[in-house]
Amino acid sequence: MDIATVNGIELEYEVIGSGEPVLLISPILPDGFLPLMTEPALTDRHQLIRYHKRGWVGSTHTAGPVSVADHAADAAALLDHLGVLSAHVAGHSSGAAVAAQLALDHPGTAHTLVLLELSLFSVPSGEAFFAQAGPAFEAYGAGDHDGAIASFLGVVGGLDPSAVRPVLDSLLPGAFAQSVKDADTLFGVELPGLGEWGFGAEQAAAIECPVLSVLGNGTQPLWVEVAAFLRSSLPHVDEGTIDGVGHLLHIERPEPVARAIASFLGRHPITDR
Repeated sequence: MDIATVNGIELEYEVIGSGEPVLLISPILPDGFLPLMTEPALTDRHQLIRYHKRGWVGSTHTAGPVSVADHAADAAALLDHLGVLSAHVAGHSSGAAVAAQLALDHPGTAHTLVLLELSLFSVPSGEAFFAQAGPAFEAYGAGDHDGAIASFLGVVGGLDPSAVRPVLDSLLPGAFAQSVKDADTLFGVELPGLGEWGFGAEQAAAIECPVLSVLGNGTQPLWVEVAAFLRSSLPHVDEGTIDGVGHLLHIERPEPVARAIASFLGRHPITDR
């Protein structure tokens, strides 16, 4: 991957293809968008930009918590570094939170917004989610990073913890091992920052660009509730549902996710501006 120095840190990034730029913002699986990077529905007509947020893989690690706004500022600076004035911005889970904040803080930069199961813990089911994730925090506190990652991703993906590593290794080789290496970032930086993120109806109503909200039909109650919040709060939102998947929708079924995104982007070309 290439390196961009922005905001006093280094970010690893990769750019493939040509056409309208699409910035892909990953959550706790830093290479989670790799399956979409080879989908013709996107690669044939778009320039895809993915990167590792600060704290992940080889990007600069800084003391936490790192706020969602900090991540959004990094994303905007990366686009500026690449000479991209306006881009489609897509994010998954906590990466979708960064994408939404980018649209708020830099409205001219985000031409459209694609939210793949936005993580927002202020909804009522957020408390229940953290209760479910309790064993993951206990394992992390005991120094069992493998167990902590397996437990947390099990809650996120609706999987038995024992199945998490085999499933991920089959879909995204190396992703589980990398998440274990980055466990300090997840539990000490990412989740605290996301937990402090304020995104209510007032903030959602301030997002001016078109938005696509995508949900797996087998996902957890948290993301069903967040999708309902987005439906009622965003001024311009389309919705898509991917059958047979949960929270890891674009990893488990990249082809229909890519088609849904490409169809939405095709309805809102950047040349309209």
